Amino acid sequence: MAEQRKNSLHNHLTSVKKGERIFENAFQGVSRMVLEGDIDKVMVNGKNTFDFRMFREGKKHIIGMYDEINSLVSFVKDASQGGSSKEMAFVLVGEPGNGKTFLVEYLCKMYRDFLSIPKNRKYTFRFVGLDKLGSYGNISTIESQTYEDPMVLAMNLHESSADSEKYLSQRYRVSDEILETWYDNYRPLGACSAYIWNNIREFTDGKLDDMLDFIEIVPVPMIESLGTVTGKYPAKDKITSSAVDLLGEESIQRLLHITDTNNPYRFDLRRGALARVAGGGIHFSDEIYKNKKDLVQVYLGIIQNRCIEIDGYKWPIDTLIVATSNNSEFNRFLAEKEEAPIVDRCRICYVSHNTNYVLQKDLTTYAIGNESKTTLTGDAMHQDPNLNYAASVGVVLSRLPRSEKLTPIETLKLAAGEVAGDKSLKTLSEVIDTLSQEHDITKRYGQKGLGQRNLGRSIQLMLESSETNEGKCMFAYDVFHAIERAILDYVSEANDRTKFLDDLKIAKGLYRERIMTEMFNAYMDEPLAIRKDVMNYVNMIIGIDAENLGADKMWKYKNPQTGELQALKIDERYINSVEDGLGLKTKEQKDSFRTSIRKIYGQKISVRPDYDFMDNLELVKAVTDVRLKSDIAGSGSLIGALANRTNEENQKLYDRMIETMLNKLGYCTTCAQKTIEYFCTQVDEN
Repeated sequence: MAEQRKNSLHNHLTSVKKGERIFENAFQGVSRMVLEGDIDKVMVNGKNTFDFRMFREGKKHIIGMYDEINSLVSFVKDASQGGSSKEMAFVLVGEPGNGKTFLVEYLCKMYRDFLSIPKNRKYTFRFVGLDKLGSYGNISTIESQTYEDPMVLAMNLHESSADSEKYLSQRYRVSDEILETWYDNYRPLGACSAYIWNNIREFTDGKLDDMLDFIEIVPVPMIESLGTVTGKYPAKDKITSSAVDLLGEESIQRLLHITDTNNPYRFDLRRGALARVAGGGIHFSDEIYKNKKDLVQVYLGIIQNRCIEIDGYKWPIDTLIVATSNNSEFNRFLAEKEEAPIVDRCRICYVSHNTNYVLQKDLTTYAIGNESKTTLTGDAMHQDPNLNYAASVGVVLSRLPRSEKLTPIETLKLAAGEVAGDKSLKTLSEVIDTLSQEHDITKRYGQKGLGQRNLGRSIQLMLESSETNEGKCMFAYDVFHAIERAILDYVSEANDRTKFLDDLKIAKGLYRERIMTEMFNAYMDEPLAIRKDVMNYVNMIIGIDAENLGADKMWKYKNPQTGELQALKIDERYINSVEDGLGLKTKEQKDSFRTSIRKIYGQKISVRPDYDFMDNLELVKAVTDVRLKSDIAGSGSLIGALANRTNEENQKLYDRMIETMLNKLGYCTTCAQKTIEYFCTQVDEN
């Protein structure tokens, strides 16, 4: 009996009813995978949004892209609940090198992992013993060409779907509720499966038990290189690409066996990319609008009808279609007005570059690579501790559009969720909203700039330079020359080139300020020296108005980070020097600045007790200047002392600082000396 076999349809139906196996469409599968994971709330550019934890897992995961991922998830969720999305494709449009393909491939990888869990596995069926029927020559087994789910066969066991429904309800005692959810995903059998099933019906005189002897249930293969479950179709050139690559074609080999010329099994659908993902998979069309017109027309039919059609035969498919395209191809496609119907059936999602320089640090790490580098002669290569910061700031600034409301540095800091003087996140979200009104996509926020590939090229240029190889160190300042080279060589528009080169100057200024802080830490022989002094200033201006302040100006307060009581002597001369360095002359200006600092302190400490004001660059710079000037007034200045090492005292200071940089701050001899040398010059001072 067919029912006794382990791989029988009866066993499969029983497992689905018990919940041991699952029957759902592609949208339901992907949406369940994402929504079963953890979901966090994050603030991005002044707006609250969701962050799906599953996109942040693994060694090389997705960085940023919050809005894009949200769009994708809500698109899939809408389709899984029968919304209009199920007749659409999801298309990511954006500049090259901003992570579109990476996002889709990551999604596909996660989906494969999800389906390899036994409960989530996809199954299909095959017909066996077909040689008994006589009209199939030597072909004895035929697998469903579109990997149809066994449940689809179960819902089409009888000639009318009403009979099949009645049979399932009586034979398996399935409740009306469960039956209804099964039939929500009802679709007819594909042309060849229906034809073969009909042949079997005629051969067995319609006895269902005998018919089921011809059926075997098998799991869908999950091998990535076969392109099953998740398949990719890259745009090819006009001559070599044809609809055959997507749909399949008539197979000469099969015609040698099949005597019945009407049999739709003579078409080999697995030659095309679609049939292999038709059983609840993801079809990824890379650069969809690069394809020639007739191929895009083929996509039009597939997206709308979810059906492979050849010569009037139909094979329904169950597939999530995701595509990518770059801006220029998409605009060219839009310009041809007759192509409107295809765009109409796509959910377009514009992908911007990452504009958060703190998140960019991870992307820069991807670009630099996590393996330890070596020089051309095979020696170990050191990485300057400031390299990542310099490269990240250099590329992120190029992605920020200019605006009258915010300076580039204010935009940079607000986009990373940091403090930017008296400017608030509200200003940034206003700027973004205004820019999103632009019809030209490339003028919108974060749409133009140096992408990840340009950053990769800059790192390559840096690695091949003789200076880097001779010094055996990737010195941070050299990355600016490399980025400049990449801008000159790879950015074609003159206006963009000019803007990017200006942005690079600003980035050099930020690097300069970071080096000032680093030098102070090296001088103080302590990695976090400057942080302590900044927090001292903040605590002093909070304590200066305290009621319990005695004549000795000692103030006791509870440290929110450690919870311990601490004493601090309030030094008004120090407070005034810092405020003079910030350019605050009058009492009103000073009071207003102190109030703003106290306000920030009040807001931040409740959420982040370890908040240290180090993102407030103006304050950090002022504190650094005050400390450098007061500590080294004897030797003129630290720059003077380090540049002029003719006397023994200055040489000792230089040696001690180099030692601190080597042992405590992660420098090597090359980048320590070069950094001090750079510090002693006056270049890039903002």
